[in-house]
Amino acid sequence: MPQRSPPPTDLFDQWASAPAAGAPQDAQDQAAEPAPGTEAGAEAAQATPAALRRALQELLKFGLLEQAAKPHLFRQLATDLERVNRLLEPLDLQVKLDDTRGLIFVAVGPGYQPEEDEEDEWSHPLVRRQRLTLEQSLLLAILRREFLQREQESGLGSPVRLHLDQLLPQLEIYLGSTGSDMQERKRLVNLLENLRGHGVVSEIDAQDSFGVRPMIVHLASPRNLEALLQRLREIAGNARDTGDGAMQQDAEDPQ
Repeated sequence: MPQRSPPPTDLFDQWASAPAAGAPQDAQDQAAEPAPGTEAGAEAAQATPAALRRALQELLKFGLLEQAAKPHLFRQLATDLERVNRLLEPLDLQVKLDDTRGLIFVAVGPGYQPEEDEEDEWSHPLVRRQRLTLEQSLLLAILRREFLQREQESGLGSPVRLHLDQLLPQLEIYLGSTGSDMQERKRLVNLLENLRGHGVVSEIDAQDSFGVRPMIVHLASPRNLEALLQRLREIAGNARDTGDGAMQQDAEDPQ
């Protein structure tokens, strides 16, 4: 007896065998998710949460993160600091938290060892070293001292703002006077603009004032900065003594 071939499936049969269009998406996704306890499930459980991943990317982009500017991202990092440092450990980097000032920043890990053929013992392949000129280093030392003095007066974590007129006399002590108030103000503005790229000051506003950011406390060793100021005082004092002596000799023995 000849066998009858099955009837061809039509469009309605295809719809009937397909998943229901109204089925919840979560139920469909659940079938594709790895089961707990499996190797794939363990890897999914250890994955970095999306919120923490975004916060860490933001931190690595700028090198620092301030609570006042981005409180949500700051909180993500501060509450899971141990995990963040584990993620950065293979890169010889670590994250440091200054909770009092609301600051998180990236630093070279304590276990980092440079290659033997590297001339600069400090160098790190992922961290760019930026050198400061003598005038920039001088202004950095002055700003750091001003910042700490304001903190002692107003308390840790208090915002610090300065006016250009407060810094001009201090800068003149070490660099001397140009004889032009406009030139000295322009010199100070240029120095501040260069330091702004290092994350230690904000932009100068219309009232000629600016904010000193808390990163300045961690940017340089206080011992080195004080030694710099002391050395510049000695140079400035010797220059004045030499100039006064030359002027006195010229007055006593005119040509």
